[in-house]
Amino acid sequence: MSKTVLIIPSRYASTRLPGKPLRLIAGKPMIQHVFERAQEAATKLHFEEIIIATDDERIKATCESFGATVCMTSNTHKTGSDRLAEVVMMRGWADDTIIVNLQGDEPLTPTSILKQVADNLAEHSDASIATLATPLNHDNEYNDVNIVKVVTNKNGMALYFSRASIPFQRDEEYPVRDFALRHIGVYAYRAGYLKKFTQMDACDIEKLEKLEQLRAMWHGAKIHVAIAHELPGHGVDTEADLKAVERILNNSKI
Repeated sequence: MSKTVLIIPSRYASTRLPGKPLRLIAGKPMIQHVFERAQEAATKLHFEEIIIATDDERIKATCESFGATVCMTSNTHKTGSDRLAEVVMMRGWADDTIIVNLQGDEPLTPTSILKQVADNLAEHSDASIATLATPLNHDNEYNDVNIVKVVTNKNGMALYFSRASIPFQRDEEYPVRDFALRHIGVYAYRAGYLKKFTQMDACDIEKLEKLEQLRAMWHGAKIHVAIAHELPGHGVDTEADLKAVERILNNSKI
């Protein structure tokens, strides 16, 4: 049976909220909240390792202070998958190792979906990547270019991801929201594929849509998409997001 590990990529130089991994939320650095979600998931899935991957010594010092394992990576990576691949190569994990990616700015991620995406990849041997989605509930979501949509085939394999409104509703016969899904950016990769993926050239549709997963599909990989057991929590990209997450965490304590 292949081992499963979880990696949290975390960088200091966010353009919209610099230093956000270390910003305090309800008395703890945000990255600590994310790490604690990973630990909670590990009790259900038995992650063999949880690693925070960063290129910043300040993040490293903070994470080690609350007991996390930290892997220092290059400061030239353009994407989180590049950072994950470097950790895979440094650790020398077997190609069938399942790598779950939990973003460092998602402190409210439900632990159930981390287990779900890992289980889904393990159960679908023909997939190189697994990810999650949720139904679209409102027309404004369907038309919002900041919300990534995904359409799958009958076996749950992705046909296409897009910022556009897909599938297009030509006639009124079929309610479009019965088919359109909102992509959730939680991924599981096979270690061997992750190493190959980061060596592939970016394709034109990836550059057009600014969606990295289209590179995998363009090169022929299968991506399994399942409906998430729980909705993802509020991510942190701005100062307003930070305050919103703090309110949620404080209310949950009450």
